[in-house]
Amino acid sequence: MAPWTLPQFGASGPAIAPTLRTGARTSGARRSVFGLPRAAAPAGPRWRSVSQARSLIPPRLLPILYLAVAHGALLLAFTAVARDPRSVAGFFYHPRMLGLVHLVTLGWITGSILGTLYIVAPMALRVALPARWGDYVAFALLTIGVIGMVGHFWIEEYGGMAWSAGTAGAGILIAAVRAIKPLRSDRVEPAVRAHVLLAFLNIAGAAVMGVLLAIQKVHPFLPGYTLTNVYAHAHLAAIGWATLMVVGVAYRLLPMVLPSEMPRGRRLWASAVLIEAGTAGLFVSLLLRSRAVPVFAVLVVGGIATFLSVVTTMLRHRKPRPPAIRTPDPAVLHAAAALLSLVAACVLGLWLAFAPVMASTPAIAMAYGVLGLVGFLAQMIVAMKGRLLPTFAWYWAMTNTNYKGPVTPPHDMPWHPAQLIVVGLWWTGLPLLVWGLASGTVPIIRVSGWLLLVATALDTVQAGYILRHAYERPATAQGA
Repeated sequence: MAPWTLPQFGASGPAIAPTLRTGARTSGARRSVFGLPRAAAPAGPRWRSVSQARSLIPPRLLPILYLAVAHGALLLAFTAVARDPRSVAGFFYHPRMLGLVHLVTLGWITGSILGTLYIVAPMALRVALPARWGDYVAFALLTIGVIGMVGHFWIEEYGGMAWSAGTAGAGILIAAVRAIKPLRSDRVEPAVRAHVLLAFLNIAGAAVMGVLLAIQKVHPFLPGYTLTNVYAHAHLAAIGWATLMVVGVAYRLLPMVLPSEMPRGRRLWASAVLIEAGTAGLFVSLLLRSRAVPVFAVLVVGGIATFLSVVTTMLRHRKPRPPAIRTPDPAVLHAAAALLSLVAACVLGLWLAFAPVMASTPAIAMAYGVLGLVGFLAQMIVAMKGRLLPTFAWYWAMTNTNYKGPVTPPHDMPWHPAQLIVVGLWWTGLPLLVWGLASGTVPIIRVSGWLLLVATALDTVQAGYILRHAYERPATAQGA
């Protein structure tokens, strides 16, 4: 009985895929179901039919819907910055800036995380996550909630904030419930699973806090100081949800991007425990205006430092890059810039936790927020999508040919010059955005907004160009 496998991510396919057993025999050299030499297709989990292998194919439409909304949100955010930079200059706590922050955090970051989770689960975590009607309900609720929240922020009408926040929160919670059961599978690395499940727990708390803050705008009832309550909500969402999820998933995706050995060991658990303990402590300490904030800030930074030490180990244990991957690799360049932003955000965060309030504190706080949300989280998502989307499209293109091929290889789907242009625009626009918002310099904010808007527009066109391959039929598929 000849073993059949799906090929590895990199030169021709995904990193982790099922091995099929079939009674069919090949002539001459043994070949995989995708027509690649058997030697090029390391064995993975074993299945006895193509139908079982299909269970690990990501759903096609739902991730695209999430990513379409995510790209639209980021385009709107940078359009607003470019066209009206004065509306985002100065102290951050005003309606226009809060609307833009939620476009980035809920629209781009959360939308991208939920959309790519349906791709990451089968491709990297080896568990099926099919799209059911409840998943589409979750998508619709999140989309409606984001539109409502941003719209009410923009017109400064707080009466509709509570239902908008509740609608978005309900969508996220439904998506979380749908994802938790498959992710509890023994196939998922326990430490990675811990990061993901804790992240979902934190977003549930952040969603509840967001609804309470929205009600507070109309009917004040929460104790404490408004700004510290907002800070608590923001850190629970940005660190407890987005950062913890990105770190956990990065333990499986970064080895595919670099490529390198898959990380193992206690450090993976340490990052989950330290980040979660630090985030929970920060949330409570900020609500209570406690002096313990620096202690929990150190715990968070310790967890992030542990993650970065694992990344360093990955870099020291690189695998040979598939020759078909073009260099310089845009995904690696984006990831490197995102990690540098994370380091800078940690330094500024510690300074804010320990230093007394002074005249420069608002500027440093602004730089801290931009580096964390845009520099690290938003840009790391750009990096991961650069690797995930071609593989996702390749999966479906191959499925459309009944695993016979030929189809366009993943590395040939993107237009490499456009990818490098996007990297250059991000590398130029992000430092200018940090400088402009921290200093309140309107012309610099405007230039940075246009640079990042063009980068996002090019990236959106590129994503559409790649994803069209997911709908290729055998008659139109391109040769590898």
